[in-house]
Amino acid sequence: MSKSTRNSGTPWTPTEVRQLRSLATQNTPTRVIGLKLGRTENAIRTAASEKGVSLKPTNQSPYNRRP
Repeated sequence: MSKSTRNSGTPWTPTEVRQLRSLATQNTPTRVIGLKLGRTENAIRTAASEKGVSLKPTNQSPYNRRP
């Protein structure tokens, strides 16, 4: 069972969605995003999936690696 947070069970506001998008594009870890928005990691992952926000790091390309 996850911990209850200040926004537990409340709908996402447009401001929170904007913050989620902004933090995700800055490669902020999911746990840190959760702490800043007062949500659990699972809530962050779920909302990102529903809103089409990628939480994968944008600065790591598998094609630029050398063997």
